[in-house]
This record gives sequence, structure tokens and C-alpha cells, in this order.
Amino acid sequence: MSRTVRIFPIDEPNKFKQKLFVWAKQFETAIWLDSNNYEQQYSSFDCALAVEEFTSIKTDYYNAFDKLKEYQSFTKDYIFGYISYDVKNDTERLISNNFDRLHFPDLYFFQPQKLIFIKGNTVEFHYLQMIDDELEEDFEDIIETNPIIQNHEQEETDEVKIKLRIHKDEYHQKVEKVLEHIHRGDIYEANFCQEFYAEDTIINPYKVYTQLNKISEPPFATFFRNDNHYLLSATPERYIRKEGAKIISQPIKGTAKRLINPIEDEKIAFDLARDEKERSENIMIVDLVRNDLSRTAKKGSVQVEELCKVYSFKQVHQMISTVVSEIENTTHPVDVIKDTFPMGSMTGAPKISAMKIIEELEETKRGLYSGTVGYFTPNGDFDFNVVIRSILYNSENRYVSYSVGGAITAKSTPEKEYEECLLKAKAMKYVLTHTNKS
Repeated sequence: MSRTVRIFPIDEPNKFKQKLFVWAKQFETAIWLDSNNYEQQYSSFDCALAVEEFTSIKTDYYNAFDKLKEYQSFTKDYIFGYISYDVKNDTERLISNNFDRLHFPDLYFFQPQKLIFIKGNTVEFHYLQMIDDELEEDFEDIIETNPIIQNHEQEETDEVKIKLRIHKDEYHQKVEKVLEHIHRGDIYEANFCQEFYAEDTIINPYKVYTQLNKISEPPFATFFRNDNHYLLSATPERYIRKEGAKIISQPIKGTAKRLINPIEDEKIAFDLARDEKERSENIMIVDLVRNDLSRTAKKGSVQVEELCKVYSFKQVHQMISTVVSEIENTTHPVDVIKDTFPMGSMTGAPKISAMKIIEELEETKRGLYSGTVGYFTPNGDFDFNVVIRSILYNSENRYVSYSVGGAITAKSTPEKEYEECLLKAKAMKYVLTHTNKS
């Protein structure tokens, strides 16, 4: 179905963006993607909002990629959604039997009735022609929206009590088991994750997301809602992007905290760029990504554009590499994702062996955490993030969860890995334990 496209100038893009996000609260299905005006080489918009299902696909992992391929080919339109980590079971002989209280479907995509992009000082409305008579009225409603999320909109738990699924001593023991596998030569690296959670808890997901995004301001921030399921994400990482025949993957491995003193902060970034352990982690994943991309790439087209470059975000410095390839125009876009999923930065190497080991040691089903959220365009381009630094919420079950992890290599020590997990979890814990009190 074709779309009506209208473009309007806006004087204050950031203010309009705040109004647009609040306006989106009325919809039971919505995806909000925000670059936070982060300057990057590969981008299509400053932020995007997709709301209201026209058509959708919701499935478990079984034949999930084939179903997505059929759906994307049939719609030939913008579709937005997610692929959970456990869709790995569709491509390999793997299982996911760990504890799950969130109960997100394994894969979900929808064709939005209303799609709005902010690009610089303009806003683009892409409406299905069946509802394009609502376009002008919606634009006026957004302009008149109060950009403040009220505190009294819904009942909230006064105090959110965060619990650990794996306590410190047990975490150390599990990391030691990973190290045993590494020393035996079973794997080179594994991304081992742990869950923090709160039960019988009611949060205002819009307020929590707003505060989380304010703290971190990452380039791939995401708010997702489908009925009772919410994702509130401050992820800094891109999983994979397609621009015509070009494929771009940007794995993150290597983290250091930001410091208040500018000289000390610059030094810690300098040290991260030269840290032997962090560089080895990153390079291992780059090799894995190169191998994954080669499955669909034209011969000789896989290249490393950036290796171990340090980027600075509000809370942390991150080591990011950029790996690219070129595909034939006959290659289906879903096949590119299928042949690279799940992303190597969240598994380890070799990928299948690492996934089996972490499945045995982790206590929680990952679900949407370390999966991906993104979109396809009508011409088959796509862009997907990595779901990290994220809070997941099932409002029906009153269950809140966030997970963090780190790459375990031969040079890892359990204590330092645990400290890195706490650093990554800091923003999520803060917003959950402080936002409901505000």
C-alpha cells in the first residue's frame, strides 16, 4: 500500500521531538528511534516514530527468519520491529530453556500506519493513504502537546527494589568456568551476562526512558511498546546496516568510565585505545564479524574501515570497530541478517561453542536483551541496533529486568569483569530507583 508523504519545516527540532514522544503515548504499538543528534557517518534521520499496526508478524523462533523474509517481501513497505536473541535457535541446533518472566515473543515486526521522521529542521510524515486525512490534524496535535511527562499519570511503585539473579560469589565461580573452557581451547572468548530484576513493580516507562536517555544520550536509543511489553534502551551500539549494496557492522568491545577532570578523562580514553586486553577482545569480534559478513559478501569486499577506535559517550568511553562488505543485488536483505545473527559482540568466538557455554552458565533467558531492534525500508535497506544498556518491562506481570555482560578472555579476572558489569548497570539502576520517587 502506498504512502502519502508530507514535509513541514520546524523551528525548534529538539522541542518538537519532545512533543512528538509525548504524543506517541496514546498508541499501544510504537517504536521510537533517537540518534540524540550524535554525529555519525552512517545515518538516515535524527529520530523516527512508527505507530499503529496495519499488518504485523509475531512468532516464536521456529522458522522465524523465513517468516520474516516472506513478510518483508510481501509488504515492500517500512516495517519496524525486533529479533530476540533466542532466534539463534532458528539457525543453529541450540536451545533457550533458562528462566523467563518477561515473555516477549521471539520476533515481532509491524507495518506502521503512521511514520514520522525528524531530519534537521524538517519533519516528514509518511502515512498510509487509507488514513492520510489524519495527517494535518496529527501535526497540529503534536504542536499543541505539552512536552512534559506528568508524574501523576499512573500508579507507580514508591521504591523499586533491585535484586541480583547471580550474586557476586556465584558470578566469580561462573567466570572461572568460562576461563576453564578458554584454557582448554573450547573457545577464545565468551560474552557472559547476568540479570538484575524487580518483582511486583509498577513503573512509568515513559518517564524511565526519558531519564535513561537523558543520562546516556546514545546514538541508538530506543523506546518500544507493544501492549504490555516495553523496551527502554540507551544502547550505543549498531548491529548491522544496509545502504544499497553496502553492509555496515559496528561491534563494540572495550569500555572505560568517563571522568570529571578533562585531563584525566582524556588519559583514560588514551589508555583504553592501547589496552592490550580490550584490543584483543575487540579484534576477536572483528574477525568473527568479517567471517559472518563473508557469507553473503562479494568476494574480496569485506573490509575493516575502523579498528579499535575509541568513541566517547556521556557515561563511558567505548572501543568500536567498523566492518563493511558489499552484496549482490540478488541477495535478500533478511539473509544478510540471518547469516550474521546473533551479533558476535554478544556471543563470543567461535560463536556456536560460545553460545552453548553461556546458555549453560547464565540463569536467565536473554530474550530481547542482546537481540536487535530496527527497521526495513521499502527498497530493502535496513538498520538495526544491539539491545544493551536497556530496561525490559512486562506491565502485566509487573516485572522489570535489565541485564549486563562482558567479554571473558584468557586475560580476564572475575573481579574486574564484575566491576565492569556494575559500571554498565549504573544508569539503569539509578533511573529505576530514583525516577519513581520524583
